[in-house]
Amino acid sequence: MGLLRDGLFQIVSGGSAGFVEVCIMQPLDLVKTRFQIQHSEAPRYRSVVDCMIKVCRDEGVLSLYKGMLPPILAETPKRATKFFTFEQYKAIFTHFFNHWPQPVIFSLAGMLCGATEALVVNPFETVKVRLQADRSVSILEQRSSFQTARLIIAEGGFGTSGLNRGLTSCMARSGVWNMIYFGLYHSAKHCLFTESELKHKLHYRFALGFLSGSFACLGNTPFDVVKSRIQASGRDSKYKTCLQSIVLIYRDEGFRALYKGLVPKIMRLGPGGAILMLVYEYMFGLLKHNFG
Repeated sequence: MGLLRDGLFQIVSGGSAGFVEVCIMQPLDLVKTRFQIQHSEAPRYRSVVDCMIKVCRDEGVLSLYKGMLPPILAETPKRATKFFTFEQYKAIFTHFFNHWPQPVIFSLAGMLCGATEALVVNPFETVKVRLQADRSVSILEQRSSFQTARLIIAEGGFGTSGLNRGLTSCMARSGVWNMIYFGLYHSAKHCLFTESELKHKLHYRFALGFLSGSFACLGNTPFDVVKSRIQASGRDSKYKTCLQSIVLIYRDEGFRALYKGLVPKIMRLGPGGAILMLVYEYMFGLLKHNFG
């Protein structure tokens, strides 16, 4: 009964963390996507501020929230899946491989939870990227998320040519990010701080979550660029698979193109990583205290 109750607490806490994080950080996600899908020969946006100004000027201020409904719908199950499966994978590794170093267990559990999370969230990511890539209309004139989803399904079905385009890239992106994020956060938390410091000094945990999210971005951005290119394009796109797209971007645009959108991504997922962990740990502690 205790395991079932803790699992439910993990799901509720993870879902709450995802909802709060996406509501705060969504505009920077749009900026990140716009940078990743623009080609190096004729870049439209020069900086994060330049991108925000042009989006607000050309498409309206509310357009910074283009593609927000899919993340809102996805973040609750996505983050619930992330934190719940991380705890389950961590428990499995700890039980069967208790001689392994803790950082290895945290990192492997993070990688697997990220791959699992991607299976849940990829259809929503496909719709979100397609909406965010559309510069032709304002948010008030744009197709709804459901209309866009129907259009994608009509073009390619539910598989990897349609609603699940870029699935392997999404799994690689999420697997690498969560491997670094959870591995670094939990390893550093136990090594650097006492329980009293973590409990009473919120800024320690915020800083650790920020750094963990930021370093994770350095590892997974090439996969994120590839995912955005694949999902923003139609079935006849030159971007087909994860590795093929990495090679193609590197050959045509150079190594730096694989890190397009890195600054807005860190601005999005650095504080986002801190918000996620703080809200999750607060909610989990609150539920344990009141219902545990």
